[in-house]
Amino acid sequence: MTARREAILRVVPRPGDINSNGHIFGGWVLSQMDIAAGIVAARRAQGPVATVAIEAMTFIAPILLHDIISVFAEIEKVGRTSISIRIEVIAERDRGAEEVKVTEGLFTFVALGENHRPRPIKG
Repeated sequence: MTARREAILRVVPRPGDINSNGHIFGGWVLSQMDIAAGIVAARRAQGPVATVAIEAMTFIAPILLHDIISVFAEIEKVGRTSISIRIEVIAERDRGAEEVKVTEGLFTFVALGENHRPRPIKG
C-alpha cells in the first residue's frame, strides 16, 4: 500500500505517548487516524465534516517509540451527506529497514452545513 499512494500524515510518537508496556497508546493512534480521515473527508465534502462512526477498528501490531507512522486514507463510499474513509497505518522501523502494518479502520464522517447540521455532498 505504501508504494501506491502518498501518506496523508507522517508522525513520530513522543515519549509521553507511550504506555506501561512500552507501546504507544491506542487512543493516540486513533486520534492520528481521525485527523487523517478528516482531512480526506473535508476535501471531498468541500467543507467542514464531523466524525460520526468508527467501525472495524483492528490493532494488528504495536507501535513502538521510535517508529515513524504513516497514515494512509482512501474514500470507500460517498453517500448523500456522509463519507466513509478506509484508514491504514504503517510503522517504519529500524531507520526505514522495516515496514509493519499496525492498524486499520473505517471512519465515517458527515458533511456539516449551517447550524452544524448535515448537508448534502456535491457530486
